[in-house]
Amino acid sequence: MRLIVPFPPSGGNDIVARAVAQQLSASLGQPFVVANRSGAGRAIGAELAARAPADGYTLFLGGVGSHVVNPNLHAKLSYDPVRDFAPVTLIASAPSVLVVHPSVQAATVAQFTALAKANPDKLNYASNGNGSSAQLAAVLYESMAGVRMVHVPYKGVSPAMVDLLSGEVQLMFGTIVAILPHIRAGRLRALAVTGKNRSASLPDVPTLAESGLPGYEAGSWYGILAPAGTPAAIVARLNAEINKAIRQPEVGERLAAEGAEVIGGTPEEFASHIKTELLRLKKVMREGGIRME
Repeated sequence: MRLIVPFPPSGGNDIVARAVAQQLSASLGQPFVVANRSGAGRAIGAELAARAPADGYTLFLGGVGSHVVNPNLHAKLSYDPVRDFAPVTLIASAPSVLVVHPSVQAATVAQFTALAKANPDKLNYASNGNGSSAQLAAVLYESMAGVRMVHVPYKGVSPAMVDLLSGEVQLMFGTIVAILPHIRAGRLRALAVTGKNRSASLPDVPTLAESGLPGYEAGSWYGILAPAGTPAAIVARLNAEINKAIRQPEVGERLAAEGAEVIGGTPEEFASHIKTELLRLKKVMREGGIRME
């Protein structure tokens, strides 16, 4: 069996995918090969999975990038996120955290919003690229808070962090795993997390919804999909085994280490989640002018 991962080896998503694949290999009695096919904003791996035989032997680790951002970002795409896939299970979600450089005179979201309103287009926020979950979280905040900031996209998290820590940019909606050490060291100040609930890694940091923006929710998520046309009985078996796998202690620990929370559920729930996210983020991206022709 083959699990296509649209990320380079050794990254957080790849580590989690390998942990799940190891559990599935044992429970299904089948050797698993994790195939890393990164590039083109996850489109290369997604297209490869969409064109694979629908026999249950090829699976895909899909997420916000492949199934929500790409369809809304690109006018032409080599695959359809709904028509070309059979959702199996939503594995986990990973909220981000809004952090500011210590030079920013704001200790809460309310104070930061007041500062941003008083200084339109003067606060710069970093992201790891156009259409990234970091930019989407910021655009959603701008829309709901009624503020305007300047987006500074970088080619990855590392260069964005360098400029954030030096104060070249003032804020970022970043992954908890990447930012947590800097929060603990006092190099960055956490204002809020973007998920529906508080993060176990930052229990004292409120959500944006708690901080005056009811209904705010952003971050990344990922799950397992098969090519469209995969028999329902195979999808059901994979769903049962994956739900069992992600509740194993070692997999849960891997997910927690990446700042993610286990979800699980039925194929129908995952399919509904994808469709809901497509519509929700279409509005966010349109209002933020995020598009690539």
